Amino acid sequence: MSAKKEDYYHLGLTENEVLRSRRENGINLLTPPKRPSLWKLYLEKFEDPIVRVLLIAAVLSLIISLIENEYAETIGIIAAILLATGIGFFFEYDANKKFDLLNAVNEETPVKVIRSGRIQEVPRKDIVTGDIVILETGEEIPADGELLEAISMQVNESNLTGEPVTSKTIIEENFDKEATYASNLVMRGTTVVDGHGTMRVTHVGDATEIGKVARQSTEQPLEQTPLNIQLTRLANLIGKIGFTVALLSFLTFFIKDVLLHYDFAALNGWHDWLPVLERTLNYFMMAVTLIVVAVPEGLPMSVTLSLALNMRRMLSTNNLVRKMHACETMGAITVICTDKTGTLTQNQMQVYEPGFYALGATGKLVDNDEVSNLIAEGISANSTAFLEETEGQWKPKGVGNPTEVALLLWLHRQGRNYLELREESRIIDQLTFSTERKFMATLADSPLLGEKVFYMKGAPEIVLDKCKDVVLNGKRVEVSEYRSTIEKQLQEYQNMAMRTLGFAFKIVDENEPDDCAALSSGGDLSFLGIVAISDPIRPDVSAAVHKCRSAGIGIKIVTGDTPGTAREIARQIGLWDPETDNENNSITGIRFAELSDKEALERVKDIKIMSRARPTDKQRLVQLLQQNGAVVAVTGDGTNDAPALNHAQVGLSMGTGTSVAKEASDITLLDDSFNSIGTAVMWGRSLYKNIQRFIVFQLTINFVALLIVLLGSVIGTELPLTVTQMLWVNLIMDTFAALALASIPPSEKVMREKPRRSSDFIITRPMRNYIIGVGTLFLIVLLGMIYHFTYSDQGMTIYRLTVFFTFFVMLQFWNLFNVCVFGTSDSAFKGLSKSYGMELVVLIILIGQFLIVQFGGAVFRTVPLSWQTWLWVAGVSSMVLWVGELIRLIQRISFRQTNKNEK
Repeated sequence: MSAKKEDYYHLGLTENEVLRSRRENGINLLTPPKRPSLWKLYLEKFEDPIVRVLLIAAVLSLIISLIENEYAETIGIIAAILLATGIGFFFEYDANKKFDLLNAVNEETPVKVIRSGRIQEVPRKDIVTGDIVILETGEEIPADGELLEAISMQVNESNLTGEPVTSKTIIEENFDKEATYASNLVMRGTTVVDGHGTMRVTHVGDATEIGKVARQSTEQPLEQTPLNIQLTRLANLIGKIGFTVALLSFLTFFIKDVLLHYDFAALNGWHDWLPVLERTLNYFMMAVTLIVVAVPEGLPMSVTLSLALNMRRMLSTNNLVRKMHACETMGAITVICTDKTGTLTQNQMQVYEPGFYALGATGKLVDNDEVSNLIAEGISANSTAFLEETEGQWKPKGVGNPTEVALLLWLHRQGRNYLELREESRIIDQLTFSTERKFMATLADSPLLGEKVFYMKGAPEIVLDKCKDVVLNGKRVEVSEYRSTIEKQLQEYQNMAMRTLGFAFKIVDENEPDDCAALSSGGDLSFLGIVAISDPIRPDVSAAVHKCRSAGIGIKIVTGDTPGTAREIARQIGLWDPETDNENNSITGIRFAELSDKEALERVKDIKIMSRARPTDKQRLVQLLQQNGAVVAVTGDGTNDAPALNHAQVGLSMGTGTSVAKEASDITLLDDSFNSIGTAVMWGRSLYKNIQRFIVFQLTINFVALLIVLLGSVIGTELPLTVTQMLWVNLIMDTFAALALASIPPSEKVMREKPRRSSDFIITRPMRNYIIGVGTLFLIVLLGMIYHFTYSDQGMTIYRLTVFFTFFVMLQFWNLFNVCVFGTSDSAFKGLSKSYGMELVVLIILIGQFLIVQFGGAVFRTVPLSWQTWLWVAGVSSMVLWVGELIRLIQRISFRQTNKNEK
């Protein structure tokens, strides 16, 4: 270190240099993500393709309304638009308010710096480039910097790399060559878990690694959601069909009732032409009305209501949905890219059971056993960590090196009070852990033995080399006799990607020095045993991963950990099979970065594990998977996960994750459980099926309504349904039907299916067959009624038009029951008693139809019907339901018979 650098290190920056650095390099604040204004959030809802078609329909409807002075249809369409967009806006705004309560960033945290030769505390936001910052155990590093001093320093970099413990040093030969960030560099947002040091700040605010990641996490991804893509195609199809039918109807009426009806050669003056123009205008308005009828007003309402209801329901399953589309998109995901620490694992180092390997068969501490007592005292005294305590209760976490905290927790589970043992043992001398020594040692007065005892723990191979014998079941055995057994066990633990620690002790005579350094070099210690420490997987992860993979969803682990650790975790959760998987299924971040986009695009499908991954590697993996046609969900809790969370179709952050990660995500898992992801997939798939059911119901109505008008024009009758009657059919009934279908609970059966492809059309072949088949059947019956009523003795009276209108509505009413179980073989009555939403809708439709018919009068072009007619209409139209029930019964019997034969 040069004299100049020494002076600088001791003095730090002057006040003038602080001001100049702040002016040149900026402040130590991360630019908060731009939140859309309330207006922008609301206007985003108009990007829905069906809503856009509705807007066109509203304009055309308004033109007719101005001519006819009848505004009911226009008001209905505008109400549908406002409800669909308003509900979506409210639920997203409400979710964002809940989300904001989860995040609180405190930039006022005091940080110790050296300025003008004095140590002083300044708020974290006031740190500048060039500042000398003093780092202590437990403190969060306030900015990116280069270490000037590092004493036994270990840093938790899990927020950036996934590594819970990373050793830091300024000695170049001890640098970890595989580390994501150089061993002498520390990053903002990471935490000192052991040791202490001093750093010179090199980057602040947005220029830090976390700042760069945060910036990437606020970029606007260009990926459309699968539902948006499919609804756009549906909107285009509906628009084309509507315009085609409208044009054909207009041409049919115009040719038949205008071109062939009038003798244009005999027309003279505007008085003769006026009826021609009026009739032509009426048919033009009819054509525009057909376009309006073709547009399913209830569809955006159904989609929005379904998404909004799911947002609320998913909250009860610990899924806080911030962006409404994520509810449904979860059902379409084909790949989950998950980090390891905190998502698959518990993010808490624990001693692997049964505990001490060389202590005996059980590995537990035994009461009143000398060796057990020595181990308990050694763990307590030879440690600088503490467990957290609240109102006399131990929490399952602590302060200090995570490995030492794990030992104290294990001791606590054995019923030993580490604090009492530590306080009773007077510490004479201590050597803290360092990456150079790879061990920690303490000399203490032992109340257990009444003598001075020297305790050592560290890398097993280092500790074992300093021992002359091994304590086995209370007896001393030569190290040479037992070394191979210990090394075999160590290899077993290391193959399971566990950290291992060796323990030794020595009773110190009075004539020996009270110097840990001298005692550790004697080579006369007694080896007590080894422990394996790991970050265990969460108990529910294996089942959740199996559930997702059974549903056809690929799982990829992306972590900053070593390849060995990542593969072992993958093996434990059932993702990695050492016999069948090979190097093609695993890659490091550095190797992945070296691949060209073309090479990487070919590899991404096979990759199961990406280790030593950096934030940009994870983001690139997500984008390449999307180029391959995958619908990607990303899970993560660290700042390093934010760019990938943002660019994925669905980002899933952990409730205990960083604010940057949560800000970039679409859904926050409040319980940090991977199992909640499987639940979200089930909800998403069930929601999509409910949307499909509504499309079946809606388009069956529209198919019938359009063709009745078109074919009715050929038969030669007036419009059988008025504008106000269409309003009831197309708006009120559809809205309530949307409520009924949106309230159908999710089914576990959907998890047995494979994910749908984002390129698939939302209307499947069975849906198309149902719409056309049932619609054609309805059409034949209704056209038969029109023909019979028109050409019978009395002709088409208002009474008969009322019967026709009621029969039309009741056909759709019974059809609603069939659609509720569309895609299954279940009875329409299964679970109906518990479906209060469906029961309410049934009552509203029946009561509404009764009131319109009996009291609608001139407004709805109806006259009251007798109770006998009501019974006849309800009974005959109900054949729709009974035929459907018979078909589903045959399907159930056939399915059971097939299963029986297979067994």
